[in-house]
This record gives sequence, structure tokens and C-alpha cells, in this order.
Amino acid sequence: MSESTATDIENRVRGFIAENLLFSKNGYPHTDETSFLETGVVDSMGIMELVMFIEEDFSINIEDHEVIPDNFDSVCKVGSYIRQKMTSAS
Repeated sequence: MSESTATDIENRVRGFIAENLLFSKNGYPHTDETSFLETGVVDSMGIMELVMFIEEDFSINIEDHEVIPDNFDSVCKVGSYIRQKMTSAS
């Protein structure tokens, strides 16, 4: 996967969180490593919205047991998870 694709994934995730969960017009105000749980960036309902966005936007199926902090606790972790799912699907 190219670097631009990797960057595109994180950009799309950041954009979704900024617009739909933080209601920010100024973009995502945290680093990609910032923990959603520790900082309260995304709550449990927000995680479910993020899961639905990822399933629709990236055309991947997310199993309930995969919705864990290792996969969904930062932009970096979400990006890695999406790349892993896209790779295993192909």
C-alpha cells in the first residue's frame, strides 16, 4: 500500500471525527497517537458511529469482537486496523 493511501486513510478518519463527533470546523485538534479513551475524544456512542463510518466508507466488515482499544483507541490504531482489514480481504 502506498504512503499516500496510508495518509488518505488517516485523513479520512480524522475528518470524520472532527466533523461528526467533535463538530469542529478547524479539523482534528489532536495527534494521531492521542488516546480516544484517555482524553475523551470519542465516547462509546462515537465509537459505534466511527465503526459504521469505517464499514461504509472503506467497505469492510467489522466484527463485534474487533471493537477493542487495540483497534479503535487512536487515529493511528484505527488506520492500522483498516489497512489490516483491507489487506486480509484481498
